[in-house]
Amino acid sequence: MKATHVASLILTAAIAALFLLRTEPASSVDPVARDPGVRPGAAGAGQYLAGLTGNQIAFFTAGAGEFADVETVADGLGPRMNLDSCGGCHTQPALGGTSPNLQFGTPPLGNVPNPQVAFASKDGGSDFVPSFITEDGPVREARFVLNPDATRDGGVHALFTLAGRAGADNCVLAQPDFATQLMNYNVIFRIPTPTFGAGLIEQIPDAAIMANQASDASLKQLLGILGRPNFQLAGNTITGMTNNNGNDGTIARFGWKAQNKSLLLFSGEAYNVEMGITNELFQTERDETENCQFAPVPNTVTNVDADTPIEAISAIEKFAFFMRFLDAPQPSPDTPGGADSIARGRQKFVAIGCALCHTPSFTTGNSTVEALRYKQVNLFSDLLVHDMGVGLADGVRQGEAGPREFRTAPLWGVGQRIFFLHDGRTSDLKVAIRQHASAGSEANGVITRFHLLGEAAKQDILNFLRSL
Repeated sequence: MKATHVASLILTAAIAALFLLRTEPASSVDPVARDPGVRPGAAGAGQYLAGLTGNQIAFFTAGAGEFADVETVADGLGPRMNLDSCGGCHTQPALGGTSPNLQFGTPPLGNVPNPQVAFASKDGGSDFVPSFITEDGPVREARFVLNPDATRDGGVHALFTLAGRAGADNCVLAQPDFATQLMNYNVIFRIPTPTFGAGLIEQIPDAAIMANQASDASLKQLLGILGRPNFQLAGNTITGMTNNNGNDGTIARFGWKAQNKSLLLFSGEAYNVEMGITNELFQTERDETENCQFAPVPNTVTNVDADTPIEAISAIEKFAFFMRFLDAPQPSPDTPGGADSIARGRQKFVAIGCALCHTPSFTTGNSTVEALRYKQVNLFSDLLVHDMGVGLADGVRQGEAGPREFRTAPLWGVGQRIFFLHDGRTSDLKVAIRQHASAGSEANGVITRFHLLGEAAKQDILNFLRSL
């Protein structure tokens, strides 16, 4: 790099820091900025997209019913699973959202205990509740980082089994030894990602994601921001990608590490992994213990003899239609803190560099569904994976996303989320911001700028985020 360019970057950084310190001094009279907490009022999400046709609404409604449905042994549940319903995990603040919580007010903002606690003994189940599952904590899945031979694991180890449950006679299965694995620091957690607006995200062109990645290059370099899509190409040759998008070289965008390409793939994998339901995409059981197979054929596939299209399609296609037609979360214009504070917070959010990763908006491309065609997508994410440093590292590799890399989490709807970060370690938005910074994190420069702000400006940013 030329010396003149280095000098220019240093000067730019110095000016930026002085500007922040001069215009946003910490004041002894400013109260300490605090997370306003879960935004009160009606759920700002959970409705279908405006402009859907009658037939599209019918597919959405059928998908919502399937999404909320509770699976049984006869349906093919298990033999190992984390819960028995998509809706059990994706509830807050409405169906399709993220993990519920016991302590927050009245519906739709929670007042629902973690359903995994009761599920352990449901229908006579003999499972214990792992120590990391609590009534007032998030719904979680557990992954082991390493295998016993020290090779990489990274896979989901289901919390519960069919053992003892009604209809599962003679099925004997042991739960994983979570206590030992926790002692060995070999367990990491994931909480459910909200699915609101997922169809809009699915329709963002790869070219738009790549163009956004290339934008503001000098400022991103100054702040140490890189980011990349979860795919790998060498020239025009696909080189053995391990992400589950058909090895087609396109950008995967769903999941904590952007490991899934499409909503259909996301649906099929979750049905198989989280509930043990075999389906059109994943037709083999994850656990093939002979005495625990009570629905021995793939559990949900296309019904070619059905009378109507909705009856014909499989459950995972219905899930995908439900998520694809879910509208984006709707922000509040004035809550919390008032419209002026929210406006200032948005400006500061951009000024200190948060928006370099949490891209405010994209536009969808062409689509067969008019309600998804050329629409603004105010997701606040670049859909890239970034190195988040040692503090958030989970040791797990998914696709081309490494042990310290995560997809930039979309921030729309964050005002009514309860748990933050991939493992749900905190319910305090300010703590979540602070934990973006650690050794090696691409967010360090931006978080330093956040800490240089006065308390009033920090509060404006927190109010802005909770308005989304």
